Amino acid sequence: MLQSLLRLALGDFWDRVRRPAYAVILIAAVGLGYLATPAKEAGWVVVQIGTYRGTYNSAYIGMVVALAGTVWLSLGGFYVVRNAISRDESTGVGRLLAATPLRTWAYLLAKFLSSVLVLCSMLGVLVVTAVVMQLARAESMTVDPVQLLSPFIVIALPLVAFTAAAALLFEAIPLLRAGLGNVLWFFVWAFIAIGGQSPHAPLGGIGVASVVRSLAADMTAQGVDPQHVGEFSLGLTVVDKPLKTFLWHGFDLSPGFLLGRCALVVIALALALLPALWFPRFDPARAGALATSGTDPGSTPEGTATPAPVTWEDRTSTQARSAGFTTMSQASTSASPSVRYGNPALRLLLGEVRILIQGTPRWWWAGVLLLTVVAQMVTPATGVTRILLPLAWIWPVLIWSRLGTQRHEYGVEAILGAYPSARIRLAAEWAAGFALTAVAGIGPALRMCTGSDTQGLVHWLCGALFIPSFALVLGTLSRTHRLFQFAYLPLWYGTVNGIAPVDFMGAIRADDGSPAGMPPAFVLLSAAAMLGIVFLSSAARRTMTRI
Repeated sequence: MLQSLLRLALGDFWDRVRRPAYAVILIAAVGLGYLATPAKEAGWVVVQIGTYRGTYNSAYIGMVVALAGTVWLSLGGFYVVRNAISRDESTGVGRLLAATPLRTWAYLLAKFLSSVLVLCSMLGVLVVTAVVMQLARAESMTVDPVQLLSPFIVIALPLVAFTAAAALLFEAIPLLRAGLGNVLWFFVWAFIAIGGQSPHAPLGGIGVASVVRSLAADMTAQGVDPQHVGEFSLGLTVVDKPLKTFLWHGFDLSPGFLLGRCALVVIALALALLPALWFPRFDPARAGALATSGTDPGSTPEGTATPAPVTWEDRTSTQARSAGFTTMSQASTSASPSVRYGNPALRLLLGEVRILIQGTPRWWWAGVLLLTVVAQMVTPATGVTRILLPLAWIWPVLIWSRLGTQRHEYGVEAILGAYPSARIRLAAEWAAGFALTAVAGIGPALRMCTGSDTQGLVHWLCGALFIPSFALVLGTLSRTHRLFQFAYLPLWYGTVNGIAPVDFMGAIRADDGSPAGMPPAFVLLSAAAMLGIVFLSSAARRTMTRI
């Protein structure tokens, strides 16, 4: 059993590390290691204690890179290991595993170990990055392996295990296995990243409290009062002048802190094995029994497979694809097809809109209507841009993420490749996304019109052009919903929290009431550049297909 378990985990690990998403997150992790250890004359810092930072020795560099890596991998790593179960289901491997004597708990444990190995391999690259950065900064040329590795083991590893377990648990819950789970995890991560820095965080949080106590002790011993130099900060911060330095020898691992980290690993293991209570492990008979639980016994013949619960995203895309195939079938079987006059570009646009939004439940549209009505009642108008506009433009995030992905995910890319003008079809798909964005944000736009907020309307229009371009380029390049969901949520979250440099919709206002976010020209140029990438990549793929 143990040998089979390890083989399954290693096989899944090697399969995942060959995917492009792994390389993207890995490259980003290396870049994060560089950002976390800036040069003395650099104008930014990731970790600081007021106007001080530690000397770049093994202890301090290991701690800084480990903390930054923990925050990053608990977010980006989640989306990398997200499809542990769904990939087995889509490739048919799950049905083969269902015919083996492998137990459900063993399958889940193997998937959990595989996810941990994937994330730990990224931690290993961060360790190497930390060593390289210590030697490159040349403030301390002595590499102490124990001091360097300790933060990765006691700070990063437990959070990495928890992230892997959460990804597996979300996949095993039908409601969270698709886009809703991706969105929900972002807010869970934000709570962990922010709340985990508190001294009262359960199980030591992300380890910041223990680090801060140790840093304060060393600063006090060297004659620096930590109460007067400023607070501890974890995050990319712009500084006006180089920070002062002090020598940090590493933190003492108290028994209570170590016990909390071990408890976090145990909790992660329990969460990973929890789905064994209901997960059918691709067994049609068991899936049917679970699906008919609560109904009359025997209502489904024994051994009959009952379809697994379908998520909103799955149902929407399936209905849209079925509608398209039905239309094609009717057109091909009609003996004398009737001639329909009109604008073919308009019909194409309406078709793309139908495919994009088909299957959207009524409660979703009711939410759009509610936001529109509330926007007309809110005064002053700044309340609309600061609160309601971000709400309106987070509501369709799961629908936007379909742009550029459905033709690949449902196997019709080769058919669409025979379309006479791919540029027209891509333009229609983008226009459908723009129409959805405009409808979702129509309430705040109308309120800006009645309030004569011309600048706000300009930024609103730029945002409405930016969002579908962003979704389409990420969907076209990655061919998956998850990349847009992963990339859009931080931009939106930063806007909600008042970070003006990431505000693409004009939600943040200056003291004089004017938008303080990205300049409209920059947003428009970004949207145009992203559309250019979409058209170029589509043309390149068509050329390669013909060759």
